[in-house]
This record gives sequence, structure tokens and C-alpha cells, in this order.
Amino acid sequence: MRFAPDPDQNALRDGLRSLLDKRCDPAVVRAAWDPDGGASLRSLWGELAEMGVVGLLVPESDGGSGLDWETAALVLEEAGRAALPLPLLETMGIALPALIGAGDPAGVVAGVLAGEVIVAVSFDGGLAPGATLADAAVVVGDDVTFYGPGEFSVTPAQSVDGSRRLGRITPSAPGTPLGALEPGQLFDLGALGAAAELLGLGAHMLEMTVAYVKGRQQYGVPIGSFQAVKHHLADVLVGLEFARPVVAYAAYSQAQGLPDARRAVSAAKAMAGDATTFAARQCLQCHGAMGYTDEYDLQLWMKRAWALAATYGGAAWHRDRVGTEMGI
Repeated sequence: MRFAPDPDQNALRDGLRSLLDKRCDPAVVRAAWDPDGGASLRSLWGELAEMGVVGLLVPESDGGSGLDWETAALVLEEAGRAALPLPLLETMGIALPALIGAGDPAGVVAGVLAGEVIVAVSFDGGLAPGATLADAAVVVGDDVTFYGPGEFSVTPAQSVDGSRRLGRITPSAPGTPLGALEPGQLFDLGALGAAAELLGLGAHMLEMTVAYVKGRQQYGVPIGSFQAVKHHLADVLVGLEFARPVVAYAAYSQAQGLPDARRAVSAAKAMAGDATTFAARQCLQCHGAMGYTDEYDLQLWMKRAWALAATYGGAAWHRDRVGTEMGI
């Protein structure tokens, strides 16, 4: 089975990378740590919506792009590569499928597709990424409920990665039930999207580190010429490349509705989480202590990787679920 992107997918991925390179550089990610620094993020959200990224999984009959999770995984990998400080996964990959599946009972889909509405998602009362920017919320517990403007409040929360804009959502109204997709299905969509983002984070940390070791010199030569450094970075590349087809298959299984989709998602989240947290450790080792300083950009990607690896189930939890699905 071949999972290489087709020309249209490559064009979308390249276009998104070009946009994010211009509009979401490390300075933007760093500024997102400021609780009052949301204006530029709203502008970027509008551009993502105009590009069709936000509505990628929405059928064309409902005003979206009509694509599937194979393309969504490529898009989310690019979002991870840029450490995008917006809840694209939650709005695009979880909230919109829940709303569309229920027939858009709140009448909010058009506003989301126009870039006017950001939707945060909370599972089981936990913290919601992008909550402090959100105009609406989907709360997933024993059931799934949508809350529009004025129907919930947000209590900001601290995180190892302040650019995720975490918050706790407290409903203040009954909300609108969304019963088409089960909570477990939405959780799996989150885990799949997080796995794709993790691949992008790992790839960018590797790119940053390769550039650094080419320029940093010791004993009159670049430290990238040292065999130990080469081995560190080669191991990172191998880990990411082993995880990538697993994530691609999980996206395919989700798009096709295959019976092993749950197991495939767990395998993808576990492998991507392990590969990217390993990448963070090795890249930090190659940078030395300066890699963890607030002044250096690598720490922004490392902190996102650590946070995302634990979100929607950590690697150990997903490995256990793979075993359960296999009857072990």
C-alpha cells in the first residue's frame, strides 16, 4: 500500500507551509504566550479559513472542502511544524465533524468556515487548547454538547506550553446536544490529529538542530562533523520516518472507516509521541544547555511536543489499548 501524497495534496501542503512560514514564524509563536496577544492570531485564523483549511473535512454541500483524514493529517503535520498556536485540530478535526454529523443544530458551521468562529474542545472536564481564544465550545463527556457565545465561561490555565492558550470551560447554559458521533470517536480524532502534529514538531526540531550543528564549531570544525552528533540526529530521523507511515495508515483507516481504525490510531499516537519526545531530547543534547533557554526557539517546539505527547492519551496508554484491541 502506498501512502505518498498525490499532486493536489502536495499543492495544499506546500501552500499551507508557505503561508505559515510567512505568518507563523517563531516570533508569532513566542508572542502567543502573552494572554493579550490574540489579535494577530485571529487574523491568521481568518487566512486559514479563506484557504479552506478550517473546513477541510466539511462536505462541499455544506460549504467545506470535502476532503478526508488522509489530507487532514498532512495539514496538521504542517501545523505542528509551525507550532501553530491555534486550535486547528480541535475546530477542524473534532468540533466540525461533530456539528456536521448532528446536522449543525446550532447553525454555527457557516461562521466557523468563514473564519469568524473558533471552537475549543474539552474532554471529560479537562483543559481545552485554544479556550482563551474561543468563541464557542464543544464539551465531550458522557455525551457531546455545543455551547455558543454567552453560554460558557473560560478560566485560563497555565501550561508548560503557554502558546496553547489552555483554559477550563464552564457551561452557563444547557447548550445544544450533538449526538451523531460518540465521545470515543471524537477522542480518536483528537489522538490521530495530535499524532500528525507531533510528526511536524519532530521534523522541525530536527531541521533546526541540523542547521545549528552545521554552524556551531569546536576545535575549529562544525560539531555536525562529529560522529556522535551524526548518530544522535540519524536516530531522530529514523524514529520519525518509522512513525510516519503508521500515522498515514491511521489516517487512511479513519478516512475509509476500516474496522481496525481504533487500533491504528493508538499505534500512530504511541509511535509519534515516542519519536517526537525522543527527538526533543536528542536535539536538546546537540544544542547543549542553550537549547532550553527562553531566548532560544528550540524550547518552544520542545514544550509543545511534551504537552501534545500527553494529550489525547500518552504513549503508554495507547500501547495498552493496542494490546487490548489485539486481545493480548
